[in-house]
Amino acid sequence: MERTIRKFRSFAEAERADREYYRSLTPQQRLDILLELVATYTEGLDEAERGFKRVCRVVKRQRR
Repeated sequence: MERTIRKFRSFAEAERADREYYRSLTPQQRLDILLELVATYTEGLDEAERGFKRVCRVVKRQRR
């Protein structure tokens, strides 16, 4: 992802520019950005924050 810096005179102007930028992207480009953000977020988590893996076992018990 290419990073650029732009200056705006107001927050409203910056919001408009953001909306125009994301509208100009293809759906695939938007999805790629989302997946990159998710990957960056999950890389920063440690094992405790990721949670436990779900493990289920079916055990057959013998009847007496």
